[in-house]
Amino acid sequence: MRVTDPEKVATFYQALIEKDPRFVGSFFVGVKTTSICCIATCRARKPKRENVEFYTSFKEALDAGYRPCKICRPTENANEAPAQVQQAMDMVRNNPKEKITDWQLKQHQISPESVRRWFKKHYGMTFQAFQRMYRINNALEELKTGKTATATAYEAGYDSLSGFGYTYKKIIGKSPKNSTAMQNNVIVINRFTTPLGPMFVCATDQGVCLLEFVDRRMLETEFKDLQRLKKANIIAGENNYTKQAQQEINEYFTGKRQQFEVKLDTPGTAFQQSVWQCLKTIPYGQTASYQQQAEKLNNPKAIRAVASANGHNRIAIIIPCHRVIGKDGKLVGYAGGLERKRWLLAHEKQYANT
Repeated sequence: MRVTDPEKVATFYQALIEKDPRFVGSFFVGVKTTSICCIATCRARKPKRENVEFYTSFKEALDAGYRPCKICRPTENANEAPAQVQQAMDMVRNNPKEKITDWQLKQHQISPESVRRWFKKHYGMTFQAFQRMYRINNALEELKTGKTATATAYEAGYDSLSGFGYTYKKIIGKSPKNSTAMQNNVIVINRFTTPLGPMFVCATDQGVCLLEFVDRRMLETEFKDLQRLKKANIIAGENNYTKQAQQEINEYFTGKRQQFEVKLDTPGTAFQQSVWQCLKTIPYGQTASYQQQAEKLNNPKAIRAVASANGHNRIAIIIPCHRVIGKDGKLVGYAGGLERKRWLLAHEKQYANT
C-alpha cells in the first residue's frame, strides 16, 4: 500500500537520498515527474521530496501507473536473494546430500538469522525446511534409479532408516518403498526474479505445471488445486523443466524469445485444455477477444466459459492469457494485475517485428 505515515516517509526519503542498501526491498518509490519506480539504492538523480511517493510493494507502484526504472531495475534487485542468502542456497544445491548447519553457515561468514528471516518472508518456510526438501527430492531421484532406501538414507546424511522414512513420508506423502520410477510423487517449486517481479515455477517429471507471479491473486488456491489434481506434494527443488522455463522466460523478457519450447504438464478438463491450446495460437505481439477465442473453438456462445478457463490458466506468459482483451479493445481481468498485462503487451509489440 502507499505509505502515508509522515515519519516513515521521512525515513524512506532520507534512505533514498543516501542510497542506503539496508532499505532495498523495504519500499518502492514512485517519481511523479517521470512515472518511474525505483529502489533505495538507485543511482539516478534524486527527485525533490514533493515529487515522490512510497509504496510497500512493487505491484502497488505498478498499479499506480509507475514503470520500473532501467537503472536500478527494482523488481529484480529488490527481490533477489542477498549475497549471503544466495551463498547459503548454493551450498544446499551443490551439496544436496549434506545437511548445512548454522555452524557451517557461520564458517562462511553467513548469518543464520538473516537467512532464516529471508526464507520466511520470500518462501514462507524456514531455511532448514528448504534444504530438507532438496535432500528428499534428491533422494527421490535416486530411488527412481533403483537405489535402495537404506543406501539412499545414509548417503543423504540420515543416522537411521526410520528417521529418513519419517521425513520422506512427511514431505512426499508416501514411504520410500512405495516410490518407484513410474510414480510422479512430487511437484518441485523454485523462485526467480523478472523485470515484472519474482515468479514461482513448478514442474513434475512431465513438464512445467505452474508459472505465476508470487503476488498473483488466489495463488494458494492454485497450489492446493494443483496438488489435488496431480496427487502430489509441492516441495522446494529444481529439475530440468524448471531450469529450462527460467531460461526461456529470461530470454522472453530480453526480447530474444517469442516462442516457448519447454514441455508443459497442465491438468484440467477437456474444455479447459482446448481453451489453453487456443490461447497458444494467438501470435506474439497480437491480441484476441474472448468472443474470437470462443469462435475459434466453434462455440461462439461460450464466451463466459472461455473467460473462466482463461482464469484457471496456471502458466502465465507461456500460455499467453495476457493477450486476451475485451471485445471493445479494452484490457480486462488479469490475475497478475492489469498494469503487468499492459507492460507485457507493450513489450511484445516492441519486439514483434524484430
